[in-house]
Amino acid sequence: MENNIDDIKVSDNKSNEKYISELSKMGIDEAEILLNNKRARVDHMKLWDDMEDIGTEILDEVISEMNAYDSDKYTEVDVLRALKKDELDIEDLRALLSKPAEKYLEQMAQRAKRETQRYFGNSVTMFTPLYISNYCENYCIYCGFNCHNKINRLRLDDEMIEKELKAIAKSGLQEVLILTGESKKMSDIEYIANACRMAKKYFNVVGVEIYPTNSWEYKKLNDAGADYVTVFQETYNSDKYETLHLAGHKRIFPYRLNAQERALIGGMRGVGFAALLGLDDFRKDAFATAYHAYLIQRKYPHAEISISCPRLRPIVNNDKINPKDVHEKQLLQIICAYRIFLPFANITISTRERAEFRDHVIGVSATKISAGVSTGIGSHVEEEESKEGDEQFEISDPRTVDEVFEAIIKMGCQPVMSDYVDPSDAGRVLR
Repeated sequence: MENNIDDIKVSDNKSNEKYISELSKMGIDEAEILLNNKRARVDHMKLWDDMEDIGTEILDEVISEMNAYDSDKYTEVDVLRALKKDELDIEDLRALLSKPAEKYLEQMAQRAKRETQRYFGNSVTMFTPLYISNYCENYCIYCGFNCHNKINRLRLDDEMIEKELKAIAKSGLQEVLILTGESKKMSDIEYIANACRMAKKYFNVVGVEIYPTNSWEYKKLNDAGADYVTVFQETYNSDKYETLHLAGHKRIFPYRLNAQERALIGGMRGVGFAALLGLDDFRKDAFATAYHAYLIQRKYPHAEISISCPRLRPIVNNDKINPKDVHEKQLLQIICAYRIFLPFANITISTRERAEFRDHVIGVSATKISAGVSTGIGSHVEEEESKEGDEQFEISDPRTVDEVFEAIIKMGCQPVMSDYVDPSDAGRVLR
């Protein structure tokens, strides 16, 4: 039964007035907000009929342990104890993410650097994202692609995708991450699979960051050449999640949280995890991200695990969005805690961060870095009549591939264009 439009609330403890105030900053009419919410108001914890159900074993454990995390109870003694251990448990992870750990950031960085060198040497893998469509059916109040944000929309056709891929390949990169807005209508699985097939002609490693889908659809993408899947959970607090995702498939919290496991069931070689730091309690979200990755690795020991550490950034039509209390000091703490707890995982540092910060982090914990980045659509090809779709968020590091390459060398690290060789394709790679 539909709610009465006068009774619609964002959650039990959040009024319409505050909800409208937040969204009106994006230029959305109040009546439109309420009407859309009335139509789309569904239980965010209940799977839709077209969503594969693989159970809630991992979800339940992640959320239970996250809810039990009280960062205020940890002391400097707990932090020092964790830093002395060879292998950390989840109590140690909690301690390293607590506020008292900020005092020991130098010690954490030194330990993180040792773990990075132990598992990765001094190599840093480079890649770039390719956005092929910014159409979206979701209503997420912090995202530039959200369906009610008035931006220039664009979906690249095959010819335009090929031109973009060729332009990126000329930079020397051998890994590309294909991204779309979350619209199954405008970017269906076959469209994305076709982009993967084209990308595999130019790149040794192809990743996808798209809407969560079912295991058999992930298999189609894997068969088309996709190697790994990255999914941002945004926040692991389901109550907060419900207030931020007001319509579309993305509103369904458990379906998104289980995406990485479905991708591995579908045959993907690797999966990536992330919370968008600043949406909620960043310490709890950071804990949940790392613990989620840990549980997946334990269940699927063959899987390659990676973690990203994105903070909120301004978007088109809302330059006031920011990561609030997640400053660079806290971000470095999180990245170091990730490395010490998950020494084998790739850690990606994105262009959301300043160039100087990124350069520092690759010398400590990060093993993967993006370069030559644009979050707009069709922006790698420079042609007079080429069309571009608006970007998802503002970046802070606009450096080219060559500039990032040189920066990695200056930090005493080794730039790596590809960290994987497909045995069936070794001849092409080695030529």
